[in-house]
Amino acid sequence: MSEHRTSLEGRIARLEDIQAIGQLRARYCQALDDGHWNALADTFTEDGAFVGLSTARGREEMLEFFPKLNSTTVTSWWHFSSNETVDLDGDFATGTTWLLQPCVVEGESQLAAGRYDDTMVRTTAGWRFTERRVSFFFWSSLEAGWDAARFSFPPASGAADLRTMERVDRGQSV
Repeated sequence: MSEHRTSLEGRIARLEDIQAIGQLRARYCQALDDGHWNALADTFTEDGAFVGLSTARGREEMLEFFPKLNSTTVTSWWHFSSNETVDLDGDFATGTTWLLQPCVVEGESQLAAGRYDDTMVRTTAGWRFTERRVSFFFWSSLEAGWDAARFSFPPASGAADLRTMERVDRGQSV
């Protein structure tokens, strides 16, 4: 272990970075759920990308994609995140966050679950996403019920979580 990582100062700096990244992830979800599109875009670097249901790269594309999705198809959503991991390497970080998302799609109550795979960088404004990639375990109507790889919302099947799909294909319980 390097001197920096074992020093008290280095260990505190690492914990502060992990906490700041947790706050970044929370600000993303809260801005998305509350429709604060500028605040949402600000969680990304200038050329950062959201990848999943579609790809939105950079502030302009995000300010077009998210409000349009919210006003036309997915009219309500609430993001609940857990199981966060962070791997730090100086001013660069990666990690995964699991997602539970009750939502309303075209007037129908649905439930989605998946994961975000994050790539982040420290900027002068703090930690920001360079990429936030969402993949889904399922996205299903409450009436139909949910199970691994069940997709009532067709765009979500294009962002199916490959690790989940591999287990389903092998016939393993998920």
